[in-house]
Amino acid sequence: MLAIGLTHYLVLAAFLFCCGLYVMATKRNAVGILIGAELVLNAAGINLVAFSRYETGLADGQIAALFIIVLAAAEAAIAIAIFVNYYRLLGTIDPDAGDRLRG
Repeated sequence: MLAIGLTHYLVLAAFLFCCGLYVMATKRNAVGILIGAELVLNAAGINLVAFSRYETGLADGQIAALFIIVLAAAEAAIAIAIFVNYYRLLGTIDPDAGDRLRG
């Protein structure tokens, strides 16, 4: 029987982190970049919970992961509000179009 250990969680977190970086680097719209940032934050949360469970046995990593989840939710809410205003002003959510907003 295969037991899931710390290494499995770390590989999963590394994969999610790499996917998040790839998405942030290649997407041409702001929503795609936000999704990449969410993947990176989820990878960090998985690392915290895994190390908390397998190394220390304390709930410190789980509490920190809860703060990451709250931070990600707040970031998403604020980013969507910014994207809606950005789209209202420019008619697109392409991040490269932002240089037209200079005063």
